[in-house]
Amino acid sequence: MNIVITGATRGLGRALVAEFVAGGHTVFGCGTSGEAIFDLRLAHAPPHHFSVVDVAQDVKVGIWATHVLAGAEAPDLLINNAAVMNRPAPLWEQDDAAFTRLVDVNLRGVANVIRHFVPAMVRRGSGVIVNLSSGWGRSVAPEVAPYCMSKWGIEGLTKALAAELPAGMAAVPLNPGVIDTDMLRSVWSEGAGEYPKADAWARRAAPFLLGLGQRDNGRSLSVPGAED
Repeated sequence: MNIVITGATRGLGRALVAEFVAGGHTVFGCGTSGEAIFDLRLAHAPPHHFSVVDVAQDVKVGIWATHVLAGAEAPDLLINNAAVMNRPAPLWEQDDAAFTRLVDVNLRGVANVIRHFVPAMVRRGSGVIVNLSSGWGRSVAPEVAPYCMSKWGIEGLTKALAAELPAGMAAVPLNPGVIDTDMLRSVWSEGAGEYPKADAWARRAAPFLLGLGQRDNGRSLSVPGAED
């Protein structure tokens, strides 16, 4: 199976890369850290490939997609995982530049990746698109309003995409649950250690992701055992 995943350099993305590669799948990933991408290239030789890409930049996403699709078939599984978190604070104290960056990565970045990879999947008539949502995409909490907004947006965007896809394909907004990652520690440093580490989560999440199909199109799902 060919798998494309964004945000592959840390947290959930990096843990999923390891699980997919171990399972014999071919992974094409991206991230913004050149050093981390270099490490992934050393750890996972071709046919796997990893590129430095900021998903908020449509032109760069287009170049990346052209490179991937020139050397491989359309992805069987496309995972939009890349996201950033806002600084915990009331909405009226949120910085405009940081707010704009969050929108650019968490929402526009997902649309950019879809724009450049999904047409090849549609032409083939198969494939699953998974857009990472959150428990905060289905509920809210104080001091994370921008992040909640972006993940509620992912829910709506994905369900609308699901209505547009041809038969044989699926788009799924997925709540991964609460996992001990750098992102969680940035907003909840004291409590993050109570939750599963990314590697343990990925061992459960990877087979679940690989099992998604047309029957799941448009469904708001959560990784089994996920803490909301």
